[in-house]
Amino acid sequence: MTAEDTAPFRWDLVTPSQLGSLLDGAAPPDLWFVDDLVECAGKVLARSGNGDLVFVGRSLDSMFDLLGGALGGHPDRRRLLRLPFSFQRGGAGSGRRWRRRPLTGAEVSEARRIMAAVGLTPHALARRDRPVTFVDVVYEGGTFTELFALIRDWVEQERETWPAIRRKLRFVGVTVRRETSPHTYRWQQHTPWTRQLPAKAVVNVSLEPSVWAYLGEYQPKLTRSFRPEHWVAETPGPNRDERTGPALAEAAALVARGRDRAGRRALARAIGNEPALAQPWLRALVTELNNG
Repeated sequence: MTAEDTAPFRWDLVTPSQLGSLLDGAAPPDLWFVDDLVECAGKVLARSGNGDLVFVGRSLDSMFDLLGGALGGHPDRRRLLRLPFSFQRGGAGSGRRWRRRPLTGAEVSEARRIMAAVGLTPHALARRDRPVTFVDVVYEGGTFTELFALIRDWVEQERETWPAIRRKLRFVGVTVRRETSPHTYRWQQHTPWTRQLPAKAVVNVSLEPSVWAYLGEYQPKLTRSFRPEHWVAETPGPNRDERTGPALAEAAALVARGRDRAGRRALARAIGNEPALAQPWLRALVTELNNG
């Protein structure tokens, strides 16, 4: 069984030859959230440190689709990847004493195999030219914490050079937009592992609360949840239930939004006020988006 057999199926919407007639007769989706999504996606790009973006889990599939349309023809072949892991699993105890069970050896091995399939081994991380930037919605940072531990343990086992790898890792958390104050909760300040990375390697982009909740909790998804017990089991094919059609139409519309001139220029405007615009790579990207 290969990693491709195990990871949940998702249609390729950027080169959609496999869609066939699936969208025939589909009602136009209500993209009520798209302006907020575009603004957030532009800021994620700007704060990525020029990294290849790896979307963790399913919550930001809509951002993956939007950027897939917008960056599909970008000359530097910036990579957009999905790492569909969910770390949700059972545990023991109650209240503050509740703890998730540890990952089994088989689950860790399969997680590594799936990461290897998208070029995220310790050997590859140590030798890549561009950083890898993990992106996910964040509340307390639990998914990023478990993903970091998975990578760190693997690096130690493989005896790769951690000082080189730590400079290649970035994390962008999409958080709920709140009024800022000295008492505002910032997840990365309460998460010890973030101090193992360089300054500014862990950053946030805020998103309007209703959009954050829709993407992270309520939006119908094209892929099944991929929890640890699923990592070691053969995953069935694509969903074909009554929610698949509307979800597929929404995803395809977001790819189209990223492809069209208005969508690309809106992304460029979202980047325009970011401090990183002083960097040549981001100025070049904005120029490409505006000229597309």
